[in-house]
Amino acid sequence: MANRLTTAQPNVGMRHWISPVVVLATVIAVAAPAAGAAAKQARPARVVEATAPREAGEPMMAIVSIKSQQVTFYDADGWITRAPVSTGVSGRETPAGVFAVLEKNKDHRSNMYDDAAMPNMQRITWNGVALHGGPLPGYAASHGCVRMPYGFADRLFDKTRIGMRVIISPNDAAPVEFSHPALLTPKAEAIAAAPSRAETLAREAAEAAAVADAAKKLAATSARETKPLSGALRKLQSAKARADAELASADKAIANAKTDEAKVRAEELRQKAAARAAELGAQFETAKADTASKLDAAAAAKDAAKAAETKKVDTARAASDAKLALEPVSIYISRATQKLYVRRNTHKPAPDGGGEVFDSSIEVPVTIRDPGKPIGTHVFTAMARSDTGLRWSAVTIDEGDDAKAALDRITIPQEVLDRIAATALPRSSIVISDEPLSSETNYRTEFVVVLNNQPQGGFITRKPTPPADLMASSDDFDDGFGSFFQRWNAEPAPVQARRRVPTYQRQPQIGWW
Repeated sequence: MANRLTTAQPNVGMRHWISPVVVLATVIAVAAPAAGAAAKQARPARVVEATAPREAGEPMMAIVSIKSQQVTFYDADGWITRAPVSTGVSGRETPAGVFAVLEKNKDHRSNMYDDAAMPNMQRITWNGVALHGGPLPGYAASHGCVRMPYGFADRLFDKTRIGMRVIISPNDAAPVEFSHPALLTPKAEAIAAAPSRAETLAREAAEAAAVADAAKKLAATSARETKPLSGALRKLQSAKARADAELASADKAIANAKTDEAKVRAEELRQKAAARAAELGAQFETAKADTASKLDAAAAAKDAAKAAETKKVDTARAASDAKLALEPVSIYISRATQKLYVRRNTHKPAPDGGGEVFDSSIEVPVTIRDPGKPIGTHVFTAMARSDTGLRWSAVTIDEGDDAKAALDRITIPQEVLDRIAATALPRSSIVISDEPLSSETNYRTEFVVVLNNQPQGGFITRKPTPPADLMASSDDFDDGFGSFFQRWNAEPAPVQARRRVPTYQRQPQIGWW
């Protein structure tokens, strides 16, 4: 088992297709070497469907080779099946990069290309790139998708899951077994405790949410009840002031009385003014104390509501993290942006009806040694549990450092490791690349990474996934897969200047079958 992923496996049952034209060219070449030199150009071996001679597990990744026009699916122990494909034609090339299955549709039909059948569609971008069954002429022939044999696509459809890694490589690539101290190392006790911890925190979050809702209602009620108190208190204070003024006026009238009769009348008025002033004074003091008490209670209710809301948010976050700890984690490290991104599938349906929502709550700066030096594009995948934690594989699809040297240059922040490493599961991955995240990465995708030094006409000619504030009818936006509108805050990252490397050019080919 230790060497099952070391190299790409040979094609089972592979045969070289030789046409009469080639035979004739060979004969001519023997008679006239100079005239036949061009005929000696090697023709790619015919790619045929093949299945590994063992019981297959669940597919964990698919690797498409644009050069060989072939797709190979892998489980935890190695390759399980492969088949020929047709990728995008010149001008509509299939983008090379790192993707994941976002949506599956057994009977999809294209909205862009004359209602063309795209059976067993497995979407990898929301702007319309997918794996699906289709005709295979033996060379690149699609508008950007990856066509697979109809029967092959049908057999694989029910075996894959949302989130399965799809790697599209300009050349041949295969996973090799790999180990490195920077890779996530889970703790058995943390994994064992994760389900009960998630259940406990979910219960605490629900309780905190109920308390917060009750506190919010109480604060609202208190605020509503105390709102008129200040006005009423001001009215009492004004009335008391008038009564005090009347009392003072009565005192002045007594002092100024010239006759006994005037003095008696002034005394009577003073008694009434004094009684009214005393009554209003008592009312005012009572109301003042009552108002202060209720305002204090309202302020306390408001503070309690804030505290309860904070606890609600904190417990909800903890519950979310605990639930996400039960899912494989994907990490993306970009040399272009000097950032580390984390994504995990929440399995919640997207609100607009397209795919599932991915958590993206972790995004932090990352330290990359020699940040101006190309690092390449590498995909590290946790294939299965091992005695020491996880058994990893590595796939490299772009020039730069080798896989080990790339990881040697990365320092993953400890806060990230503390949150995710202890409960890392098989299917977890770390992707390192020179590239920024594609602008197609949003809240209902895992990572979409496109190699900018490779042709990608079939990707860039498609309309990008629009944000929610560009809502329109499906007639207004047609990407070949229907309309999915959403709000997301992913800004297209600046593309760092890349070194130019020779790109693979498809040679003219005679049909393979």
